[in-house]
Amino acid sequence: MNWDYAYDFLLSRGTWISFGIFILGLIVRCIYLYGVSLERDRIVYNHVKWSWAIRSILFWLIPLGSRSWRQQPLFSIAVFVFHVTFIFVPLFLSAHNVLWESAWGVSLWSMNDKLADTLTIAFMVSALVLLWRRIAKPEVRFLSTWWDYVLLILCALPFVTGFLAYHQIGPYKPTMVVHLLSAEILLIVIPFSKLAHMVLYFFTRAFMGFEMGGRRNTPCW
Repeated sequence: MNWDYAYDFLLSRGTWISFGIFILGLIVRCIYLYGVSLERDRIVYNHVKWSWAIRSILFWLIPLGSRSWRQQPLFSIAVFVFHVTFIFVPLFLSAHNVLWESAWGVSLWSMNDKLADTLTIAFMVSALVLLWRRIAKPEVRFLSTWWDYVLLILCALPFVTGFLAYHQIGPYKPTMVVHLLSAEILLIVIPFSKLAHMVLYFFTRAFMGFEMGGRRNTPCW
């Protein structure tokens, strides 16, 4: 296999294609689900109270902020570490920042390499905790499908390969190809899978705030 050609393609056209599908896919899915909500749950819009929606969103964004989070603290902490590092590391990694600036002329704050290493390890540990939970907890294992495991592995693969490539563990160019390919596949998959909750979460929690707070005057956290 021509690793150089694969690397160059993924770094150029592959990046544009995957980001295009990611952004367009999320926009289309949000519009579609909004249409479905108007058709099937229009009554919710009669009870719109933004104060309840904001509280519904924020209490579930705060570690151990909701009753459900407090009932399973290990899982809750792992979830928060997983999500924060999943977003924080790719956006603010110095090597990625060079690519952002080269492609779009945008430069973000860059973390130092030691912090990036620490957060990457924290992500991988949290991913293992979530994997262990899916396997060890009967009620979670019963509800899990093979696709849930694939998504978790797909989320972890860019971090693992990026860590290996940075520390020069294994063949560099093939590892970088797998790093880029897994990251771009992940971007393409996000709008069409459960991972779309990275955006849909805010709409879902707002709706829960409308329904439970605006309609029933009952907290949903």
